[in-house]
Amino acid sequence: MRNVISSHSRMTVLLIIMSLVAGCIVVPGRHRYYVGGVVAVAPPVARVEAYGAPPSPGHIWIDGYWNWVGGRHVWVDGHWEAPRAGFHYVPHKWLHERDGWRLSEGHWERD
Repeated sequence: MRNVISSHSRMTVLLIIMSLVAGCIVVPGRHRYYVGGVVAVAPPVARVEAYGAPPSPGHIWIDGYWNWVGGRHVWVDGHWEAPRAGFHYVPHKWLHERDGWRLSEGHWERD
């Protein structure tokens, strides 16, 4: 009987710890709230970002950009990315159209 209670107690403690740890996991968002459409407010001038050496040879710097989140422009920091053979990176850019601004999202494009 003692082993059953002890085993049950350990299982309960383990489940509590797992629940607490699972609740602490935070995944940073990439601000992917813009779902197309026209924005009436022009984006601010792009920020100048300082960046160090790439994490490994060949990595390329992907510039940050202004995203549209919650009715306002929000800066998304640039980052290093490994190159993709046979592709080049097309950066994010805001296009001015007749009725406002539309974000053309950055993407890898075949050479």
